[in-house]
Amino acid sequence: MISRFSTLQKRDATPESRQEQAPIQHRPVVIPTTRKPAPPKPEVGPAKPTKVLDARMRIHRMLIEEINLVALERLPRDEMQRQVHDFVSEKARGERLAVNVAELDALVDDIVDEMVGLGPLEPLLKDPTINDILINGHRSCFVERHGKLEQVHIPFKDEAHLIRIINKIVAAVGRRVDESQPMVDARMLDGSRFNAAIRPVGVDGPLVSIRKFSKNKLGLHKLVEFGAVTQNMAEVLAAAVHARKTTIISGGTGTGKTTMLNALSAFIPEDERLITIEDAAELQLQQPHVARMETRPANIEGHGELKQRDLVKNALRMRPDRVILGECRGEEAFDMLQAMNTGHEGSMATIHANTPRDAISRLEQMLGMTGMPMTVQSIRSQIASALDIIVQLTRLSDGKRKVTSVAEVTGMEGDVIQMQEIFRFVRTGTEADGTILGHFEATGLRPRFLEDLKAMGIEFPGRYFEPGRQQE
Repeated sequence: MISRFSTLQKRDATPESRQEQAPIQHRPVVIPTTRKPAPPKPEVGPAKPTKVLDARMRIHRMLIEEINLVALERLPRDEMQRQVHDFVSEKARGERLAVNVAELDALVDDIVDEMVGLGPLEPLLKDPTINDILINGHRSCFVERHGKLEQVHIPFKDEAHLIRIINKIVAAVGRRVDESQPMVDARMLDGSRFNAAIRPVGVDGPLVSIRKFSKNKLGLHKLVEFGAVTQNMAEVLAAAVHARKTTIISGGTGTGKTTMLNALSAFIPEDERLITIEDAAELQLQQPHVARMETRPANIEGHGELKQRDLVKNALRMRPDRVILGECRGEEAFDMLQAMNTGHEGSMATIHANTPRDAISRLEQMLGMTGMPMTVQSIRSQIASALDIIVQLTRLSDGKRKVTSVAEVTGMEGDVIQMQEIFRFVRTGTEADGTILGHFEATGLRPRFLEDLKAMGIEFPGRYFEPGRQQE
C-alpha cells in the first residue's frame, strides 16, 4: 500500500470502538407499556430579571447617544470593553442597579456583543459543543449537542430584536430578507450556514437555522476514532479517491456528508486542479490548487441569479481535473454527470437520499428535470458510466453518525443499474439508555476497482473483504 494511506494508522481502541469490534450479544428490547411523563420544559423567556433587562436597554441607548460609536468600534476589543466597562459602571450607579462584579462584566459583554457582534447569539456561536442553533420565534430556541436537541434560554427582547440580528447577518454577505423576499440562505462570516424565514412565511415569528462551521477539521482518521467508519473501510475509500474513482456521498440532513467529503478530499493528489461549487461555501479542501465558486440569488429586480448549473457549465471551461459539487439537487446533475463522463473522473458530490439505490433514483429524477428528450435507458446509462462508489451516511437515533453502506456501481444489465454492496453497518440491538449496538462487516464481494488500484501499486489483504467478517 502506498505511503499516502499510512497516515490512517490504527489508534488505541476506545471503549466505543472495542464495543463495536467485540461480538455483540442480542438482548431483548423492553418496550414500556406506559409512556413516561415528559420532563418539565425549561421556562422560556429571558433568563434575567426584567428590571436588569430594562436597565441594560436604557444604558445601551445612553451609550449610543453619548459616545462616538464609529470611533469606539474601531478600537481593539479589549480597549472597547474597558471603555464600555467604565461607562456602564458609572451609569449602573446612576440607575442604582445592584450588580456584583461578575454581573457587571456580563452586562458589558452583552452590550459589546450587541454593538459589534450578534447579541444574544454570540455565546451560542462561541460554544464548541453546539453544532446547530434553531430559533422558532424570539421566545423559543433549541441547540443540538452531540446529536441531541435541547432547549436553551436566549434573551431576545422582542421579535424586532431578532429581526435586527437577522438583518445584520445577511447584510454582511450582501443579501437581504424582507416581506417581498421572506426567505434567505447565506454564509456567515465564520463560514457557518445560515437560513432564515420571516413573516409571512414564519407564522409564529422568524425561523432561524444556523449550522455552525467546525473550526476543527475532521480527517478520516478522526472519523475512525469516533466509530463512524472502520480503519479498513477508510483505507479502501481513501485509495479509491486517490485513484480517481467518482464518488457520491449520500445521506439525510445532518448526517455528516460535508464532513465526509472534506475528509476524503484530503487524499486527492496535490498536483490536481479542483473547482468547488456550492450554494453556501463550507468545504475545507486542503489542496493548494482549489478554485471556489458560490451561487448567487436574484437581486431585488429579479435579475442576476446564478444557479449551480451555470457554475458547473462555467467550471468545465476552467480546466479542472476534478469538480467538487457541494450538493447535487437539481438540473445541475446533468452537467455534473457529463463532466464525470468526459475526462473529469474522480469528481465528487453529495446528495440527499436514504440508501444508495435511492441516490440513483434521485439522480434519475434530477436528469428528468432538465426537460431534455432522454429515454430512461440513456439516463441510466449516463449514471452507470459516470459513478463508481456511493457512500451512505446515517444519523442513528442515539445521535451518532455512521457510514451504513459502501456500494459500487458496476454497470447496466438491461434497463437496470447494477450495484454491489462492499461494506455495511449491521444493527444488532439497543441499550437501555438508547445507545445503538452494531458492527461493521464486509459482504464478501470484492470491488471491481481493486484491479485499477493494483495497477497503481495499492493492494489490500483479502481479509478486508471476507464475508461476515467484522471490520477493524
